[in-house]
Amino acid sequence: MDREGSISRSVLSDQVKDHLLQAILDGRYPPGARIVETRVARDLGTSQAPVREALRDLEALGVVEISAFRGARVRRPSAAELLEAFAVRAELESLAARLAIPRLVEDDLAGLEEFIGEMQRCADAGDAHAEALADAGFHKRIIDLSGNATLARVWRTLEPFSRTYITLGVPGADRRRIADEHVPVLEALRARDPGLATDVLHRHFEHAADGLASRWTDEGATAVPAAVPPIGVAANAASA
Repeated sequence: MDREGSISRSVLSDQVKDHLLQAILDGRYPPGARIVETRVARDLGTSQAPVREALRDLEALGVVEISAFRGARVRRPSAAELLEAFAVRAELESLAARLAIPRLVEDDLAGLEEFIGEMQRCADAGDAHAEALADAGFHKRIIDLSGNATLARVWRTLEPFSRTYITLGVPGADRRRIADEHVPVLEALRARDPGLATDVLHRHFEHAADGLASRWTDEGATAVPAAVPPIGVAANAASA
């Protein structure tokens, strides 16, 4: 396969992964449900190759478990797995904020403000998927502004969109409050105060963790296969 074909398949695989993740979080694929490659490929009008790649990506996240004889099945992560991600992200993003502050220009702050506005609009519209994209985009931008490629690589392995989407998808989530809690993060960055930014980001993730812990139940949670790092653990190296 040529390079262009490989890139196209990779992009398609990402789209299939996003589609399956939405279906899992929407309850169309409940915990324990099989995900049949051929059926997904037929429904989406694609070949099995990008579906297989998407399922492998979801397995790496701990969302799906794949066995040789049973195929792919949905697993439900435990609260502990999800909360671990918040603790790690708080440290990573606090470091990113401290590194970013000396580099910030007004356009950077304006871009972060746009993400918050998008989160608020999506929260008011009840669009958890779009809000999760904007939420993860906000945090990714802080990571990018740090200028530290190693930090960015570690952070990406936490798959912040998936965790953010899971958080927003839990029944009872106050989506507008979650969106509004990004405002103090922006204000700390605008003040160019590294200590304040660190404190605010830690509080941000503590609030997210408290909210998830109060709503998430481990009923139906399944253990991650030994070869697959649990969600949120930085074993691979890296919403609130």
